[in-house]
Amino acid sequence: MAVPTIFSDPKLDTNVYEILKKGVGESKLIQPAKIASSVLDAGEVDPAFGEAEIAFGQPLLESIYASENLKWIQVSSAGFTRYDTEEFRKYAKERGLVVTNSSSVYAHACAEHVFAFMLAQSRHLVESLALRVPNGTPEWNGLRESYKPLRGQSVLILGFGGIARELVKMLEPFGMRIVAMRRQPRGDEGMKVVTSGELPEALAAADHVINILPDNEGSKGFFDATRFEQMKPGAVFYNIGRGTTVDQEALFDALNNRKLGAAWLDVTDPEPLAKDHPLWTLENCHITPHTAGGHQNESLTLVNHFLTNYGRYIRGEELIDRVI
Repeated sequence: MAVPTIFSDPKLDTNVYEILKKGVGESKLIQPAKIASSVLDAGEVDPAFGEAEIAFGQPLLESIYASENLKWIQVSSAGFTRYDTEEFRKYAKERGLVVTNSSSVYAHACAEHVFAFMLAQSRHLVESLALRVPNGTPEWNGLRESYKPLRGQSVLILGFGGIARELVKMLEPFGMRIVAMRRQPRGDEGMKVVTSGELPEALAAADHVINILPDNEGSKGFFDATRFEQMKPGAVFYNIGRGTTVDQEALFDALNNRKLGAAWLDVTDPEPLAKDHPLWTLENCHITPHTAGGHQNESLTLVNHFLTNYGRYIRGEELIDRVI
């Protein structure tokens, strides 16, 4: 096998880039003239891309379609929205183009973020940290009585991939009733799985609804007024997937009229959410700025994941996190 040329556009510290360079050995490593500002940045068209057999980062569709040498793309994020279309999947299949993402890099951190949301909701941490009253007062007693342990509650997870698998491991010791929804159940989930046709019943039974749906044509505005109305009164909604999967006006109404107990969001549409957006005014809506996947040495983890797959690619083995 000839030594492949690799186009890499993630923003990396010098020491991490050297690890990448060393890890690919004799392979030619090309960087664009302008490095992307983050793993979610699409970057710009670069003429050097045409040389590459492998692309690591967020390559533009324009560059991919113009390339004659490209065989494998490893997307430097868990999301792969621009590639998750019927048109691109057909193109990739016809060309024999393999696409992997970096789900394994971010799955555990994202699961921890959701788990932290759930614990904060259970223990009413936002209210507890703000309340300064003496022990034994009515307010103090009321706060203690408001805590609702996770143990025994029910959870519905929509989008059962790497994040969901990590989250389930964290929730299992709490004895929670866990149900997942998948477009195509595989039978290896290890729990009850429902299809979209069974979703209304599942929503009505869940204390916690966790949205990890990706952004594609089938998921845009998936959580709308109808689905929020189907949810159990007082249920808590979490979004760790993509902001485009939620009708935010409908979410505001469901929170404002107390149909839902609370919402915890790491993603919105757009990002960042406008300072005057009504969701900011609700005391039962909590938003973090799309930081769930973040963790120490993130870029190193990202590079190591690529290098693991690179080794498998060279050896002709099945790649990890293949999405196309």
